[in-house]
Amino acid sequence: MGGIGRMGRMGRIGKTVVIALGALAMLAPHVRADVDRYEVYAVRFATLANFPVSSLVAGADRSRRMDIAMMIWVLKGIDGRIAIVDSGFHRDRYFTQFTVKDYIKPSEALGPLGIKPEDVTDLLLSHMHWDHAGGIDLFPKARVWVQKDEYDYYTGEAWQSARGHGGIDADDVLEIVKRNTEGKVSFVRGEDDTSLSGVAFGVGGKHTFASQFFVVSTRPRDVVIASDNMYLYENMDAHVAIAQTLDAVSNLRTQDRMKSLASEPRLLVPGHDPAVFARFPHVSDRIVRIE
Repeated sequence: MGGIGRMGRMGRIGKTVVIALGALAMLAPHVRADVDRYEVYAVRFATLANFPVSSLVAGADRSRRMDIAMMIWVLKGIDGRIAIVDSGFHRDRYFTQFTVKDYIKPSEALGPLGIKPEDVTDLLLSHMHWDHAGGIDLFPKARVWVQKDEYDYYTGEAWQSARGHGGIDADDVLEIVKRNTEGKVSFVRGEDDTSLSGVAFGVGGKHTFASQFFVVSTRPRDVVIASDNMYLYENMDAHVAIAQTLDAVSNLRTQDRMKSLASEPRLLVPGHDPAVFARFPHVSDRIVRIE
């Protein structure tokens, strides 16, 4: 009888476990549904022609040149959120400083996706360089997400030295400060995977004072948008740091981490490689879907 009693108790315990597991199984899809999922697109708005590869890949032959893609990335959320990663540029001075080809204003390059500039709800800035933060004013209603340390440094101490703000445009700094006075800047403090559902912010590899990258949940997979924390696929394939970084060791660590966070290595998307537009399906001549 004692054995039967123990078996009865075990049966009740087992039944409780089964019920609990069943409840968890029912909860799991609900939890996943609460996490926003995005369609991810790379949008090419210009080309910088004859660009030195040695400015992209550390130690590259200084005679190598290539046409690099200037791009932003669109995240179309299932809840109607439309976020873009980086904002491109449009100030006249850069058209004389660089050989810019096939240019279309970044805000207009979104047209084939049916997106108007005022539809953009969020602007995720990887860093403050002119070609990534130079179009904040093109998206008038967007909330800007930037690393707080990046904002603090480039709106303050960086300008105390002539060498502290290379690649940063003063007009872009004024624009993000203006957006902040309107209550439309959110500060990211290091690693953050909770503030924006479906998007995780990762600390970058010191391309600038406090650059960042983004891990984006799509319906089946996680896409990592490296921006300039990895310029080209060549950086990843050869495991070579980017040429323009404040800390090459940090950059390589970040490349490894980004690769580990992408569901597949091919879903780690570099910042300026034209091969992006050969590796993914086209939506239009300038836009591919990252999937």
